[in-house]
Amino acid sequence: METRDKSKLRILAAGDIHGDTNQAKKLADQAEKENIDLVVLCGDLTYAETSTEGIIGPFVKKGKKVILIPGNHETVATADFLAELYGATNLHGYSIKYKGVGLFGCGGANIGLFQLGEDEIFDLIKKGYDRIKDTQKKILVTHVHPSGSLMEKFTSIFPGSGGVKKAIDTFKPDILLCSHVHEAEGIEEKIGRTKVINVGKKGKIIEI
Repeated sequence: METRDKSKLRILAAGDIHGDTNQAKKLADQAEKENIDLVVLCGDLTYAETSTEGIIGPFVKKGKKVILIPGNHETVATADFLAELYGATNLHGYSIKYKGVGLFGCGGANIGLFQLGEDEIFDLIKKGYDRIKDTQKKILVTHVHPSGSLMEKFTSIFPGSGGVKKAIDTFKPDILLCSHVHEAEGIEEKIGRTKVINVGKKGKIIEI
């Protein structure tokens, strides 16, 4: 049995759950089994604002710390509501430090229910970054993928975000976690020095 490095931050990241309570339970079981420090949910937790039940609860029941952002299927108000209800953290325009790693984020997308302009996306990311810029390792959490990324090639409907790309170029986080394009689930690529991961519904374990 491999021994895990306790000093490292172990994350289970997933997105695009869209109200699938069975998948939330599966991920919560995995978080427990894999001894996860932090669960990161990259937006589209609901389907068009409905089906908020049973998405965050399973993780909380397992005693897991949850960080979330809204996608393009829910508003900031819904994300705030879920965060408050379950003692989670909404990372939208915000940041936290955990085990020496700075996490900062921006939800929403450049299309959909919760639509943001590219400048707004960048400004919200910057707001979070400014509070954790002294950390050695940094993780950016967004819903939408950066423009010019491999993920863009998987979809003709969802353009990548210029604001997210600018944030990668400017702040150079170690990792960017996103979802949004279902067809690009599991895709990993390097943009500059940043590892970009589309975590998707099945989720991904990351150690940093």
